[in-house]
Amino acid sequence: MKLWPMLVILTILCWGAYVPMIHNGQLGFGPKPNALRAFLFVGVAYFLVSLAVLGWMLVSRTEPLVMTSRGVSLSTMAGVLGAIGALGIVFALMYGGSISVVPPLVFAGAPIVSTFVALLWHKPTQSIHPMFFVGIVLAAVGASIVLRFKPS
Repeated sequence: MKLWPMLVILTILCWGAYVPMIHNGQLGFGPKPNALRAFLFVGVAYFLVSLAVLGWMLVSRTEPLVMTSRGVSLSTMAGVLGAIGALGIVFALMYGGSISVVPPLVFAGAPIVSTFVALLWHKPTQSIHPMFFVGIVLAAVGASIVLRFKPS
């Protein structure tokens, strides 16, 4: 079996559990708004995981430590986008967003945006099949259905 599908499943499971986990992390700090403390430890976790994985890859010689300005700048910008997105989730929950509303909006909306951003970076070589756009609409409709019939 190929590795990448298992990594996709791992990511889906981790990101799917992220919003409920960060919400409970906020609540774990006490009754006052605790978004920034929860967000701080999300950042600490990113740092620790990146150090551990990079350390393992260097020791196992899986990946050389080669840095390019393009790789550093684009990866840093990606990290900033990820951090701002995580902060948006944290604040959305802090300022009244429901745990049953925020995740469907984020995790249905983000793939739609990601698809269009990827199309801008990697222009298609052939015309886009109309069913592609049907899929995009269905993703948005799916989020609407989830929100309309969410458990109370």
